[in-house]
Amino acid sequence: MSGKLLLLAVFAAVLVPAALTRWPGTAWPGALTVDLSGPLGGASDWIIDNRDSHPLFLYFFGHISNAVVLAVRGVYLLLLGIGWAGVTAAAALIAWRVAGLRLAVTAAVSFAVCGLLGMWVPTTQTLALMTVAVTVSVALGALLGLAAGLSDRLYRVLRPLLDTMQVLPAFAYLLPVVLIFGIGVPAAVLATVVYAAPPMARLTALGLRDADGGVMEAVASLGATGRQRLLTARLPLARKELLLGLNQTIMMALSMAVIASVIGAGGLGDRVYQALASVDVGAALAAGLPIVLLAVVLDRTTAAAGSGDRARGAGRFRTGRTGWAVAAAAAVLVVAAGRLTDRLTWPDAWTVDIAGPVNRAVDWMTGHLYSGVPLIGGTADWAGHFTGWILDPLRDGLQILPWWSVLLLVAGLALLIGTWRTALTAVLAMAAIGVLGVWKPSLDTLSQVLAAVAVTLVIGFAAGIAAARGARTEALLRPVLDVFQTLPQFVYLIPVVALFGVGRAPAVAAAVVYALPAVVRITTQGLRQVDPAALESARSLGATGGQRLRQVQLPLAGPALLLALNQGVVLVLAVVIIGGLVGGGALGYDVVFGLAQGDLATGLVAGAAIVCLGLMLDRVTQPTERRTGRNRKDA
Repeated sequence: MSGKLLLLAVFAAVLVPAALTRWPGTAWPGALTVDLSGPLGGASDWIIDNRDSHPLFLYFFGHISNAVVLAVRGVYLLLLGIGWAGVTAAAALIAWRVAGLRLAVTAAVSFAVCGLLGMWVPTTQTLALMTVAVTVSVALGALLGLAAGLSDRLYRVLRPLLDTMQVLPAFAYLLPVVLIFGIGVPAAVLATVVYAAPPMARLTALGLRDADGGVMEAVASLGATGRQRLLTARLPLARKELLLGLNQTIMMALSMAVIASVIGAGGLGDRVYQALASVDVGAALAAGLPIVLLAVVLDRTTAAAGSGDRARGAGRFRTGRTGWAVAAAAAVLVVAAGRLTDRLTWPDAWTVDIAGPVNRAVDWMTGHLYSGVPLIGGTADWAGHFTGWILDPLRDGLQILPWWSVLLLVAGLALLIGTWRTALTAVLAMAAIGVLGVWKPSLDTLSQVLAAVAVTLVIGFAAGIAAARGARTEALLRPVLDVFQTLPQFVYLIPVVALFGVGRAPAVAAAVVYALPAVVRITTQGLRQVDPAALESARSLGATGGQRLRQVQLPLAGPALLLALNQGVVLVLAVVIIGGLVGGGALGYDVVFGLAQGDLATGLVAGAAIVCLGLMLDRVTQPTERRTGRNRKDA
């Protein structure tokens, strides 16, 4: 390791003076930037001028748009025709057949709460959009995954494309589709498809490429054709990966439900977005809770299907087609009863208004906690101190560094846990940010990410250690983490804005809350998977609990802790960008501004810079050994 850093120092001693002679100064050299505003602005103008007349839009994109509108409208009318009782019963019966009675009750209660909150119609709108988007995402992802799983060449081609799609912020997807399809449901559905399809493609390819070699050889020895081997061996062996891909696609599509509301998706997301615009926490909670409940039900149902754990308590209908026939018949009876009694829509008398009490509670907290609290100050004071004492110095410190020193620092960090190839990738990604001409705002975003990651790791590691050492603590944390992990990114902004106001501090606070569950879960799992023999050996030598933690568990769980760091960085970056809506500034603001103004150059350049920033952060926080092992497994 010291040899790598020594060689890097030698390179720096030779290259830095040459760079300073050619490009003096600390800021990124203007001669090394590329102005993309002209080409991208021209492309945007051409799309706008020809959207209503060019054959490409009339006979290709136009048909796609019409098909999406008809599909979403058809599903929406079907859900309305089934009625609230039919939809609730169908969800509960499916959950019962897949995962058991407990989840069936959870599903029924969740859908009933959607109605009680007065959100039944927006819920059906979101379900309709979700159904179409997930269907297309799964189909597209499965086809791409099938191609990548069966062809090494296509796998190598598709992998960087999927990497880019997964790192690119969701807002960046919206601008191109809005230019092509305009504001409305088609743009929202297609942006969701682009965002949600990569997990299905990745996991499908992984499942096909990881098929048991012995089974495949046995099938081939029996004279099966390629198609027969695929249908009878590869796909059945990849069942868990396929269902996990479905689970991840559903969750990512649901997380886009709020973001897509910016471009006219409607449904629950639109209610949340309107509440965010007016800082109406009560209305936001009333619309956000159904999103969380839908996420929990869909996550648990698809996860149970993927694990193969069939329903307990299903009695004699537990297996086979009889149970499904009974469930379908029961759902049909409920639908028929609803139509005969003309109770298809949720009764207005059965709704509960939580917006008023919640807003009164928020007003009280704002009046008593926002500022002026004796001794400890208020939340606004904390936000101001955090901005003034941490965010501002960190941002100014990064921006005052010479550009070449930032590249050297990135290279050094990458070399500490990786190879020269890792370091080169990280440096090129960082240099690309300068070439795009967004060096200063990118460093501003980087400062917010670093501050949020530091807070996330302190809290996450502490909570993960407590959960790993105490079953009761883990049991208390699990429902909290479940809620935090299923809550859409947008929803985090509402309470933090109410408590902290607008600015960079609320964006950081929302990012911390969003990233915490993954860090806590990975830390807990890593500590619990430490070899019991090593712990027993330390205990036999008289080591205390703290000594076993510091000297045995934490060192042996090092790879898991680095993975927690990596995932924390990626998740924090995702929400810091959305923080541009509440005063986070930097690249997030540029993406949001580009979307609001239809400025393709500003939005896409900022989105590309975010991809490069994410790639650099991934390389300097992800050990090469783990990545190499994963690649070998994928190959």
